[in-house]
Amino acid sequence: MAGRFLLVVAVALLLRPGDASVHEYRGLSFANKGNAFILHAGSEGLYAASHANTTAEDAAAVAEALIRFDKITFRRSEDTNNSVKETSSAKVQVLIFEIEDREMIGGSAYGGQKAICCTSDLAKLGACTEGSVIYRPSQVNPGWPKLFVASFDGSDLIATLPSRTIPITKTGIYNMYFIHCDPSLASLEIEGKTIWKNPTGYLPGRMAPLKNFFGLMSFAFVVLGIYWFYQYMKSWREVLPLQNCITLVITLGMFEMALWYFEYAEFNETGVRPKGITFWAVTFGTVKRTAAEVIVLIVSMGYGVVTPTLGGLTSKVVMLGGTFFLATEILELVENLGAVNDLSGKARLFLVYPVAILDAAFVIWIFISLAKTIGKLQKVDGQT
Repeated sequence: MAGRFLLVVAVALLLRPGDASVHEYRGLSFANKGNAFILHAGSEGLYAASHANTTAEDAAAVAEALIRFDKITFRRSEDTNNSVKETSSAKVQVLIFEIEDREMIGGSAYGGQKAICCTSDLAKLGACTEGSVIYRPSQVNPGWPKLFVASFDGSDLIATLPSRTIPITKTGIYNMYFIHCDPSLASLEIEGKTIWKNPTGYLPGRMAPLKNFFGLMSFAFVVLGIYWFYQYMKSWREVLPLQNCITLVITLGMFEMALWYFEYAEFNETGVRPKGITFWAVTFGTVKRTAAEVIVLIVSMGYGVVTPTLGGLTSKVVMLGGTFFLATEILELVENLGAVNDLSGKARLFLVYPVAILDAAFVIWIFISLAKTIGKLQKVDGQT
């Protein structure tokens, strides 16, 4: 039953679009926050190119770090259109800002509650235009935040955001939001994508160092594997069962590191996670982690040291290891294939708690077994 559930989760995650440097928008809805309707369109760490300190006219031509809009359209329903066909003021605004400029977004009149959309009171003060997103120019990053508008002309059902490329001239974490201030557009539909690119490729800033890390780890595991297999073959007649288990862990580690490296390399080239490679990288890593935990446990029980078998404890060890594998596999698949930010806090804890509890069970059982094994060895030593 648990295996079937794991298969369902894996297939669902492989079929759904995951967060990546190519953000696709389809079937997403705007959330009502205060007096605005907001859709979070992406958040990535972007590195400015070393030659990005150029004039505004030349920046678009030379910048290697960029955000690009690609065929983004907004569609309102016919019912909405009938209710607002006399006006052409309906619009969707796209706000892009660096995280340090977040305080530049929104405002309030007379020290009241902060609003995202300009209110009538703020409009009377001349601070903004009613119905528009409130923002103030950044003092640190000139020209930011950036605001773009897609307007519904008259009775049109579709508003299009023109394709454009936004060069990134300052390293930071950039956020994009689609915002509208018109309650009549509550059922608005969006379709299209944005492309976020760093100078070295499509890997988000937080992931960019991981490609080199897993490359080095792959090389380290290859060196370890060559040395281990050389010693293994040289003394194969005296090899213990536990050493076969260690060989398995090293082999799994080699595959895991290599798969993660290829996963990040592919991600960096295309901007979309190769879900098949990611799935197998997660699975090899989970099997390796489970095997390592079980090996430490059975060694602490004295297997191969003071006893040749585990006796009646074998089934319990297998059950704990299997449950730990399933819980860890599901958590890692959701974290790496799905969009974790889509999960509520309770749902996130629902996945983390089982892994933490099972991990603690392993640790407690290891220490208890180790204490018993040391006690047995001390008795044997006292008798001799």
